[in-house]
Amino acid sequence: MKSSLAKEVNRIIVLIALSLVAALAIQNIWPLVVGLLGYIVWSTRQLFALYTWLIREEHTEPPDSVGLWGEFYTRLEHLFQQERRAQENLQGIILRAQQSVNALEDAVVLIDSHGYLEYWNHAAHRLMGLNEEKDLGQPLTNLIRHPRFTEYLSRGDFREPLEIPGPVDDNRILQFRITEFGVGDQLILARDVTRLHHLEEMRKDFVANVSHELKTPLTVLKGYLETLQDTVPEEQARLRRALSQMASQSQRMEALVHDLLLLSRLESTNTDNTHQAVTVHGMLKRMRESALALAPDKHHQIVLEVPETARLVANPAELESAFGNLITNAVKYTPEGGHILIRWWQDDKGAHFSVSDDGTGIDPKHIPRLTERFYRPDTSRVTQTGGTGLGLAIVKHVLIRHGARLEIRSELGKGSVFTCHFPRERLVSKPTALAQ
Repeated sequence: MKSSLAKEVNRIIVLIALSLVAALAIQNIWPLVVGLLGYIVWSTRQLFALYTWLIREEHTEPPDSVGLWGEFYTRLEHLFQQERRAQENLQGIILRAQQSVNALEDAVVLIDSHGYLEYWNHAAHRLMGLNEEKDLGQPLTNLIRHPRFTEYLSRGDFREPLEIPGPVDDNRILQFRITEFGVGDQLILARDVTRLHHLEEMRKDFVANVSHELKTPLTVLKGYLETLQDTVPEEQARLRRALSQMASQSQRMEALVHDLLLLSRLESTNTDNTHQAVTVHGMLKRMRESALALAPDKHHQIVLEVPETARLVANPAELESAFGNLITNAVKYTPEGGHILIRWWQDDKGAHFSVSDDGTGIDPKHIPRLTERFYRPDTSRVTQTGGTGLGLAIVKHVLIRHGARLEIRSELGKGSVFTCHFPRERLVSKPTALAQ
C-alpha cells in the first residue's frame, strides 16, 4: 500500500510538472488547470464507481482501476472476503449450536430482561407448548400461568429448582432451573421428571406404610418383653440380660419407626399455614431441663441465651421436634463436663436459633451430606449414641416448611454450631394467640 501511495504521489507530481512545462511553453495557465481538473474528474469517477459497487445488494467483482484506486479496490475485496468467511463460520457455529440444543430432550428457553421469549428448542414446543408463529416475543408468564412459576420467576432466587405440572399435560411434572446471564437475560431449562416424581411418591408411600404397619407388632413385642422382665426371677441373670437387650433394641426400633412416620408426614403433607405464635423462651427452657436429665452423668453445662419476649410464627410440634433434635445431638456428642450454648437472637434479616458445643466435631467434608437420611460421618456413633440417623433430615424438612434454612459449622476436636435462620416474615409483630 505504501508503494502504491508513493507511485500515486509521483504520478501527481509528474502531471503537475508536465502541466507547468506546457503552461510555460504557451505562456498560459490553462494547461495546469486542465491537468489538475482532469485528475479531479478521474478521481471523482473512481469514487462514484466505488459507491456504486458498495451499495449493490449482491456482491460483484470490484471495478477495474490502476494506481492507488486499484490497490484500494483490491484491499477492500480482500476485507470483504474475510468478512464473508467469518460470517459463514459464525453462521455455521450458530447452526451447529441450534442443532445441538434442538437435539436435547430437555427444554431450553431464552427470555430477555423483561421476560419476553427470544428463543426455544424443539423440546420446549413438546413439553411447554410454545409456538414459534405466535409466541415469539410474548411474556413467558402469559404461557405458563402456574402461580408457583410466576412467584418463582419474580422472587429471583433460583438456587433450588421448581417442580410443577406441565402447561401442556397436567400429568407430566416439569422441573425448572433458571440461570441468569448478560444484563438481566435468563436461560430456562425444563426437564420431564414425571418418572422420578412417581418413584419418589412410591418411596414415600412405601416408607409410610411399612413404618405404620410396624407400629402394632412393636407395641405387642414391647408389652410382652415388659411382662417377661417383671416375671423373670432375679437369679436368672442371663435371661434378664437378654430380655433387657431385647427391650432396648425394640425401644430403638420404635424410635426409628416414629422418626420415619414423622419424616414421611413432613414430606407428604402441605406446609402448615396456621399462624400461631410460639413462645420460644418457654419451649427452649423446657428443652434445656430435658437435656440436663438426658445424660446427668455427663455433668454438662448447658447455657440458655433466649430473650423472654422471643416469639415465632410456626407449627409448635414441628418446631419442638427440630429444636429438640439439635439439642439432643449436642448432648450425645459432647463429652463429660462439656459446654453447650443455646442461643436465640433477631436482626434485620430475621430470627436465628443456634446450638453450639465443644464436643467431638465433624470433618467439614461430611457437612454437605449430614441432612441425608441415615447418613453418618462415623459408623461407630451408631453404637455409641443409639440414634436413628434421621434427626437432621427431620430438622431440614421442618425448616423448609417454615421457609428457613440450616447452617452447619464444625471442626474436628473443637465442636459444632448448628444454626437455624428464619425469615423476617416469621417474626411476631403484635400479640397473637400463643403456643406454649
